[in-house]
Amino acid sequence: MDEESQQPAPPVTFTGRKTLVAAAVAVTLIAGALLIRPARTGDDARPPGPSERAAAAVGMGAPAAAVDVSALVADREKWVAGHADDDGSWAVLGSAYLEQARRTADPAWYPKAEKALKRSLELRPAEKGNFDAMTGMGTLANARRDYGTGRKWGELVRAQAPRRWTAYPVLVDAYTGLGDYKAAEKAMERVVDLRPGLAAFIRASQVYRDRGWREDAAMAMEHAAGAAKAPAEKAYVLFRLGELAWERGESGEALRHYEGALRTDPAQAEALGGRARALAALGRGGEAVRDYRLALGRTPVPRLALELGELLESLGRPQEAKVPYAALASLAARSSTNGVNEELVLGLYEADHGDPGAAVRRLSAEWARHKSAPVADALGWALHASGDDTAALEYAKKATDLGLRLAEFSYHRGMIERGLGEEAAARRHLEEAMRTNPSFSPLRSRAAKEALAAIGQPPSGGPENMQPTTPWEAPELPVVRAKPTAKPAAARKPERAPAQGGGPAPAPSPSKR
Repeated sequence: MDEESQQPAPPVTFTGRKTLVAAAVAVTLIAGALLIRPARTGDDARPPGPSERAAAAVGMGAPAAAVDVSALVADREKWVAGHADDDGSWAVLGSAYLEQARRTADPAWYPKAEKALKRSLELRPAEKGNFDAMTGMGTLANARRDYGTGRKWGELVRAQAPRRWTAYPVLVDAYTGLGDYKAAEKAMERVVDLRPGLAAFIRASQVYRDRGWREDAAMAMEHAAGAAKAPAEKAYVLFRLGELAWERGESGEALRHYEGALRTDPAQAEALGGRARALAALGRGGEAVRDYRLALGRTPVPRLALELGELLESLGRPQEAKVPYAALASLAARSSTNGVNEELVLGLYEADHGDPGAAVRRLSAEWARHKSAPVADALGWALHASGDDTAALEYAKKATDLGLRLAEFSYHRGMIERGLGEEAAARRHLEEAMRTNPSFSPLRSRAAKEALAAIGQPPSGGPENMQPTTPWEAPELPVVRAKPTAKPAAARKPERAPAQGGGPAPAPSPSKR
């Protein structure tokens, strides 16, 4: 190798002219890229704020965190104060109010939601396709348990936009409340086809549970857990999994789900009430009372007050039970003032702890509006408490024959059948209640055990008159003799004269046709 090849290459230097040319080329390339793809809102690398997260969750029909919902409410209230003609913001504000009502169980949010949604519809009527406000009105009606109105809004959205998936969760809830379970199943299948995700899988689990398909309900809720992203969504799914486990009689598993929901989202007050129910079933009555009182402090729901009162009665504390029973009446009255239908829980309370006649009147009116399985069960139980077991059995059959498998329903039917003297049927349904969930109620599970002990087991040897009183003997059957059939006269052939010699006549030759 020569010496010149070993010399290092001279360094690359840029003159001022070359630098200017390179910069001009770079600017040209960047400008061309921006012309081809301009910047979009999604290009912002910053994470979404609380109001943006809540708006996304509300738009997807998913639970939102309490802090995010509060931020969204404040943001939209401030916006519409200066932009009163923004129909979209009014619809978002109404949906945010609904989410606040769901999280806090405070019915005072419902009139606010109604006002905001109606304002949106005034600015852009339903005929012009204000689907967000129409869907919100349907959700509001279902939350108030006015399922007929919820169905009307959902069907109106579906008629104008059949492929708009947000209409179908509204329809699933409305049809379920009305007792039209086949229509609810069709609406569920439609939303799963259009937009499989958290809202769709939750509705699928609900439909399967109402049809008595427990494994399918649990599997659909597991799919919902896989689709949940935010902590509030995960906590809500865990709460619903706990409810399914509780109905199956798996109190320990239900407790784990409820506690997981509370760890994920400490503001999940529904899970707090569920944990109280599971603790009572596991014999931890003191802790259950504590959790019920905490839950009522966060979400004052009439049903929780009824459960707490019955738990205190079962613990031998009837004087303390009067406090939640009194709170139940005031909470139901407050809900009624804000348009919420609490007739079902009030009817059950009257049937067990008040005036059964008033319960029959209240629940009969509710049955005229909503022919669902829970209303049929409650009305049947109220009729039993008032002494009309014959009519009560018809409604108990409507509740249990639809497929929904709840220990409470089986217990009610068994006690009604016992009142009619049908001990075999009563034993079957009471045993079914104890198999389904042996701790379904602190008061009624004990009553079911006592009723089964009083009825007793069927006598050995099977049902009465199954075994003959005398040994079996084979009967003497008549002998049937077959009669010879005579040939028709036309088919007879003339007899040949016997051959000479007295021998037999020759056989006739076969005829040819």
